[in-house]
Amino acid sequence: MTLDDYIAQHIDPEPEYLYQLWRATNIHMLHGRMASGHLQGRLLKMLVTMIRPKNILEVGTFSGYSAICLAEGLEEGGMVYTFEINDEQEDFTRPWIEKSPVSDKIRFIIGDAVTEAPRLGVTFDMAFIDGDKRTYRETYEMALSVLRPGGFILADNTLWDGHVVDAAYDRDPQTHGIETFNDFVSKDQRVERVILPLRDGLTLIRKL
Repeated sequence: MTLDDYIAQHIDPEPEYLYQLWRATNIHMLHGRMASGHLQGRLLKMLVTMIRPKNILEVGTFSGYSAICLAEGLEEGGMVYTFEINDEQEDFTRPWIEKSPVSDKIRFIIGDAVTEAPRLGVTFDMAFIDGDKRTYRETYEMALSVLRPGGFILADNTLWDGHVVDAAYDRDPQTHGIETFNDFVSKDQRVERVILPLRDGLTLIRKL
Protein backbone atom coordinates (compact mmCIF):
# COMPACT_ATOMS: atom_id res chain seq x y z
CA MET A 1 0.00 0.00 0.00
CA THR A 2 1.33 3.43 -0.92
CA LEU A 3 1.02 6.49 1.30
CA ASP A 4 -1.47 7.97 -1.19
CA ASP A 5 -3.60 4.83 -0.89
CA TYR A 6 -3.45 5.02 2.89
CA ILE A 7 -4.56 8.67 2.86
CA ALA A 8 -7.41 7.93 0.48
CA GLN A 9 -8.68 5.19 2.82
CA HIS A 10 -8.68 7.50 5.84
CA ILE A 11 -10.44 10.60 4.51
CA ASP A 12 -13.99 11.21 3.30
CA PRO A 13 -14.70 9.00 0.27
CA GLU A 14 -14.73 10.47 -3.21
CA PRO A 15 -18.36 10.94 -4.30
CA GLU A 16 -19.36 8.54 -7.07
CA TYR A 17 -20.14 11.37 -9.51
CA LEU A 18 -16.66 12.85 -9.03
CA TYR A 19 -15.05 9.44 -9.38
CA GLN A 20 -16.81 8.98 -12.73
CA LEU A 21 -15.74 12.47 -13.78
CA TRP A 22 -12.14 11.71 -12.79
CA ARG A 23 -12.19 8.53 -14.89
CA ALA A 24 -13.75 10.28 -17.89
CA THR A 25 -11.25 13.14 -17.61
CA ASN A 26 -8.30 10.75 -17.75
CA ILE A 27 -9.79 8.77 -20.63
CA HIS A 28 -10.95 11.62 -22.86
CA MET A 29 -8.72 14.61 -22.09
CA LEU A 30 -5.02 15.25 -22.49
CA HIS A 31 -3.18 15.80 -19.20
CA GLY A 32 -5.99 14.23 -17.19
CA ARG A 33 -3.90 14.38 -14.03
CA MET A 34 -4.49 18.15 -14.01
CA ALA A 35 -7.89 17.47 -12.41
CA SER A 36 -7.80 18.02 -8.65
CA GLY A 37 -8.66 14.45 -7.68
CA HIS A 38 -9.85 12.83 -4.46
CA LEU A 39 -7.54 14.33 -1.80
CA GLN A 40 -7.38 17.88 -3.11
CA GLY A 41 -11.07 17.81 -3.92
CA ARG A 42 -11.98 16.94 -0.33
CA LEU A 43 -9.60 19.67 0.89
CA LEU A 44 -11.24 22.27 -1.37
CA LYS A 45 -14.67 21.36 -0.05
CA MET A 46 -13.39 21.50 3.55
CA LEU A 47 -11.78 24.91 3.05
CA VAL A 48 -14.99 26.30 1.60
CA THR A 49 -16.95 24.89 4.52
CA MET A 50 -14.50 26.51 6.95
CA ILE A 51 -14.28 29.93 5.28
CA ARG A 52 -17.98 30.06 4.32
CA PRO A 53 -17.59 32.25 1.21
CA LYS A 54 -20.60 33.51 -0.71
CA ASN A 55 -18.85 34.05 -4.05
CA ILE A 56 -15.90 32.01 -5.34
CA LEU A 57 -13.83 32.80 -8.43
CA GLU A 58 -12.11 29.90 -10.17
CA VAL A 59 -9.57 30.50 -12.95
CA GLY A 60 -9.09 27.33 -14.99
CA THR A 61 -12.11 25.03 -15.04
CA PHE A 62 -10.51 22.16 -17.01
CA SER A 63 -12.97 19.25 -16.65
CA GLY A 64 -15.02 20.84 -13.83
CA TYR A 65 -13.82 18.57 -11.01
CA SER A 66 -12.56 21.35 -8.72
CA ALA A 67 -15.53 23.62 -9.45
CA ILE A 68 -17.89 20.88 -8.27
CA CYS A 69 -15.80 20.32 -5.13
CA LEU A 70 -15.82 24.03 -4.33
CA ALA A 71 -19.57 24.21 -4.88
CA GLU A 72 -20.13 21.22 -2.59
CA GLY A 73 -18.95 23.28 0.36
CA LEU A 74 -21.08 26.36 -0.38
CA GLU A 75 -24.05 27.34 1.73
CA GLU A 76 -27.41 28.13 0.14
CA GLY A 77 -27.16 31.15 -2.15
CA GLY A 78 -23.42 30.71 -2.77
CA MET A 79 -21.95 30.68 -6.29
CA VAL A 80 -18.78 29.51 -8.02
CA TYR A 81 -17.89 31.57 -11.09
CA THR A 82 -15.47 29.38 -13.03
CA PHE A 83 -13.58 30.57 -16.12
CA GLU A 84 -12.01 28.39 -18.81
CA ILE A 85 -10.08 30.13 -21.58
CA ASN A 86 -9.88 27.04 -23.84
CA ASP A 87 -13.21 26.87 -25.65
CA GLU A 88 -12.34 23.40 -27.02
CA GLN A 89 -12.98 21.96 -23.55
CA GLU A 90 -16.55 23.24 -23.34
CA ASP A 91 -18.18 20.24 -25.04
CA PHE A 92 -16.70 17.90 -22.43
CA THR A 93 -16.94 20.09 -19.33
CA ARG A 94 -20.31 21.81 -19.56
CA PRO A 95 -22.43 18.63 -19.49
CA TRP A 96 -20.53 17.32 -16.45
CA ILE A 97 -21.14 20.57 -14.59
CA GLU A 98 -24.78 20.87 -15.64
CA LYS A 99 -25.59 17.29 -14.61
CA SER A 100 -23.79 17.54 -11.27
CA PRO A 101 -25.72 17.67 -7.96
CA VAL A 102 -24.45 21.26 -7.42
CA SER A 103 -25.09 22.67 -10.89
CA ASP A 104 -27.25 25.46 -9.44
CA LYS A 105 -24.17 26.77 -7.59
CA ILE A 106 -21.82 26.91 -10.59
CA ARG A 107 -21.65 29.48 -13.39
CA PHE A 108 -19.35 28.15 -16.12
CA ILE A 109 -17.90 30.87 -18.35
CA ILE A 110 -15.72 30.47 -21.44
CA GLY A 111 -13.31 33.39 -21.61
CA ASP A 112 -10.22 35.06 -20.17
CA ALA A 113 -10.79 35.57 -16.45
CA VAL A 114 -8.15 38.31 -16.25
CA THR A 115 -10.29 40.60 -18.38
CA GLU A 116 -13.76 39.13 -17.90
CA ALA A 117 -13.99 38.43 -14.16
CA PRO A 118 -13.74 42.10 -13.07
CA ARG A 119 -16.60 42.92 -15.46
CA LEU A 120 -18.96 40.72 -13.43
CA GLY A 121 -19.08 43.40 -10.75
CA VAL A 122 -18.87 40.70 -8.07
CA THR A 123 -16.86 40.97 -4.85
CA PHE A 124 -15.35 37.56 -4.14
CA ASP A 125 -14.62 35.92 -0.80
CA MET A 126 -12.35 33.23 -2.26
CA ALA A 127 -10.45 32.56 -5.48
CA PHE A 128 -8.90 29.35 -6.80
CA ILE A 129 -6.15 29.95 -9.37
CA ASP A 130 -5.39 26.94 -11.55
CA GLY A 131 -5.02 28.37 -15.05
CA ASP A 132 -2.08 29.21 -17.32
CA LYS A 133 1.09 29.07 -15.21
CA ARG A 134 2.79 31.60 -17.48
CA THR A 135 0.36 34.31 -16.39
CA TYR A 136 -0.05 33.42 -12.71
CA ARG A 137 1.14 36.81 -11.50
CA GLU A 138 -1.32 38.71 -13.72
CA THR A 139 -4.11 36.37 -12.64
CA TYR A 140 -3.13 36.92 -9.01
CA GLU A 141 -3.31 40.70 -9.34
CA MET A 142 -6.74 40.45 -10.93
CA ALA A 143 -8.00 38.09 -8.24
CA LEU A 144 -6.65 40.32 -5.48
CA SER A 145 -8.44 43.31 -7.00
CA VAL A 146 -11.87 41.64 -6.85
CA LEU A 147 -11.33 39.94 -3.48
CA ARG A 148 -12.70 41.37 -0.23
CA PRO A 149 -10.27 42.18 2.61
CA GLY A 150 -9.84 39.01 4.64
CA GLY A 151 -10.65 36.88 1.60
CA PHE A 152 -8.55 33.93 0.44
CA ILE A 153 -6.73 32.99 -2.75
CA LEU A 154 -5.75 29.35 -3.31
CA ALA A 155 -3.07 28.93 -5.97
CA ASP A 156 -2.49 25.43 -7.33
CA ASN A 157 0.68 23.80 -8.74
CA THR A 158 3.04 26.20 -6.97
CA LEU A 159 5.76 23.55 -6.51
CA TRP A 160 5.36 22.39 -10.14
CA ASP A 161 6.60 18.81 -9.75
CA GLY A 162 9.66 20.15 -7.94
CA HIS A 163 10.82 22.07 -11.02
CA VAL A 164 10.95 25.30 -9.00
CA VAL A 165 14.17 24.03 -7.38
CA ASP A 166 15.57 22.31 -10.47
CA ALA A 167 17.93 24.52 -12.48
CA ALA A 168 17.32 22.39 -15.58
CA TYR A 169 13.85 23.91 -15.88
CA ASP A 170 14.88 27.57 -15.49
CA ARG A 171 14.12 28.37 -19.14
CA ASP A 172 10.77 26.59 -19.26
CA PRO A 173 8.10 29.35 -19.52
CA GLN A 174 5.60 27.63 -17.22
CA THR A 175 8.19 26.97 -14.53
CA HIS A 176 9.38 30.56 -14.89
CA GLY A 177 5.78 31.76 -14.47
CA ILE A 178 5.38 29.79 -11.24
CA GLU A 179 8.76 30.97 -9.92
CA THR A 180 7.91 34.59 -10.71
CA PHE A 181 4.56 34.20 -8.94
CA ASN A 182 6.06 32.51 -5.87
CA ASP A 183 8.84 35.10 -5.55
CA PHE A 184 6.38 37.97 -5.88
CA VAL A 185 3.81 36.62 -3.42
CA SER A 186 6.50 35.80 -0.84
CA LYS A 187 7.31 39.52 -0.61
CA ASP A 188 3.80 40.94 -1.09
CA GLN A 189 2.94 43.02 1.98
CA ARG A 190 -0.77 42.96 1.09
CA VAL A 191 -1.16 39.31 2.06
CA GLU A 192 -0.29 36.44 4.39
CA ARG A 193 0.73 33.19 2.73
CA VAL A 194 1.68 29.56 3.32
CA ILE A 195 2.58 26.77 0.87
CA LEU A 196 1.19 23.29 1.47
CA PRO A 197 3.25 20.47 -0.13
CA LEU A 198 0.05 18.76 -1.22
CA ARG A 199 0.19 17.00 -4.60
CA ASP A 200 1.86 19.64 -6.79
CA GLY A 201 1.88 22.43 -4.18
CA LEU A 202 -1.05 24.55 -2.98
CA THR A 203 -0.47 28.10 -1.73
CA LEU A 204 -3.02 29.58 0.68
CA ILE A 205 -3.07 33.38 0.61
CA ARG A 206 -5.11 35.74 2.80
CA LYS A 207 -5.69 39.34 1.73
CA LEU A 208 -5.02 41.79 4.57
